[in-house]
Parts: sequence; C-alpha cells; structure tokens
Amino acid sequence: MIKGLGLTTVWTLDQERTKNFFTEKLGLVVRTDMAMGDMRWITVGAKDQPELEMALMRPDGPGMDPESAKALTELVSKGVIGAGAFRTDDCRGDYEAFKAKGVEFLQEPQERPYGIEAIFRDDNGNWYSLTQRSEELDLSKSWA
Repeated sequence: MIKGLGLTTVWTLDQERTKNFFTEKLGLVVRTDMAMGDMRWITVGAKDQPELEMALMRPDGPGMDPESAKALTELVSKGVIGAGAFRTDDCRGDYEAFKAKGVEFLQEPQERPYGIEAIFRDDNGNWYSLTQRSEELDLSKSWA
C-alpha cells in the first residue's frame, strides 16, 4: 500500500548551482550530497518535512539515452517544465523575501479560489507555485 510520496525529481543543468538556489534562496536543507560513480546524488527538502526529498538530477545522468537526454536538456533550458508547488503560511512575505534574494517570479501573489499563489522559476527555468492555502474554496475569485 502506498503511504505517500517520498522523492521527486528536479531536472538541473548544474547540480551545485541548483543546490545553492534551493538552500540559499529558498531555505531548504541538503539531505544527501554524495558521489555515486560518475554521478552525484543530491537531495534537498524543507526542514520541517523530512519525509519528502527533491533529487537534483542532471538530464545526462545514468539511465537516460542520449536522444532523451538531449530532448530533456532542451526542455529544461526553455523553462517549460513545471516542477511542483511549495506550501507556505505567508505567500506575500515569502514572495518579498525570495525576490530580495534574486528569485525570478513569473507572477506576483494573486488571490485564487484556493488561497494566495505566486509563481517563480528556479535557476534552471523550472517553474513552481508558492501557495498559501485558504481553509475553504472561494469560487468568487479568479482561477487565472
């Protein structure tokens, strides 16, 4: 029986730069950083959510054929991959703090039926939602 999601992948063209983005700009913590033969295994996660890690993976790593690695590198480079949503209890405050650290936002905090949401990119162009959830859906607010 599945008990939850434990690991998700974030594609990066530079693992060190991406590790620094998530730790220095967003305040995540490094869970693992070790060499495994020709590859480097790095995971980060939220300090208060130890059960979920984000693996910072290079598209040209093991298990990826050259054609797929090239296609994935192109998609990451174009910034078209949405990589998930981070929850916060202060979307507007985190927006200001992250923006001051140089995080690129595609959308300022906006009221949505499910809460307040901002959209940002990581150092590779992957985009994320930063969401402060409301307790109830408010369908009078715009979805977009």
